[in-house]
Amino acid sequence: MLDEPYVSPLVSPQTGETRMAYKPFDLTGKVALVTGGNGGIGLGMAEAMAQAGADVVVWGTNEAKNAAAEATLKETGVNVLTLKVNVADEAAVIAGMAESVARMGRIDTVVANAGVGGGAPSFSAMTTETWRRVMGVNLEGVFWTFREACKHMVERANAGDPGGSLVVTSSLSAISGAARNEAYASSKGAVITMIKAIAVEHARYGVRANAILPGWIATDMTAGAQGNDKFNDQVIRRVPARRWGEPEDFGGIAVYLASDASRFHTGDSFIIDGGYAIF
Repeated sequence: MLDEPYVSPLVSPQTGETRMAYKPFDLTGKVALVTGGNGGIGLGMAEAMAQAGADVVVWGTNEAKNAAAEATLKETGVNVLTLKVNVADEAAVIAGMAESVARMGRIDTVVANAGVGGGAPSFSAMTTETWRRVMGVNLEGVFWTFREACKHMVERANAGDPGGSLVVTSSLSAISGAARNEAYASSKGAVITMIKAIAVEHARYGVRANAILPGWIATDMTAGAQGNDKFNDQVIRRVPARRWGEPEDFGGIAVYLASDASRFHTGDSFIIDGGYAIF
């Protein structure tokens, strides 16, 4: 039998009868923070969580995109806060998390989605500057974001209010050979291991931690490849779903991981790639 929070009365429009509706995906009363949430996959997840009732905090470095995202999210009727935060700056992350909690009252879900690419003509030609720039955003940025989020969630748990969800946007490159992208792939592989460790350590506080591994998704990061006929013919044609992924394809998993429906699901990795990895 389902616990009481999982059901609510629902009147059938056909019969007028009252029945019980499954309610765990309702995010009303929760606050979700998405780094890099002003575009692409991040905005796709933020929009879905807002539509499910969550108030939303967006971190991004482009103020124009932040403003556009805020306007879009406010159309759902929820409270929205956008902050200019560079996750590669430790002090900015610490200040950003403190301001987010202070202005929104709490943070229930943190999606560490901000990331940068960093390819090279070859691994031998990859510069230390490229390596450190990618790690600064994709790995250290995730570390600082989750560390500050955990401080808040553990403090809440110790005060009698346990719970929370941490989600990182990794990549299919974390589990496959990404030639000429060793920096990017290494950063995305490292965050999966980080997630597993966080999940084990923080389960006692009701905090869950999971990773999402996107495949080929139509975002600004892949803009060059999207218009490349050779790439579309040789790569996208191999995707069993026969198309590029879209940011909205990540809305469902975001709502699930932010909701009570996933309250016993932690330390996992979700591949969302239209079947590319198994073909």
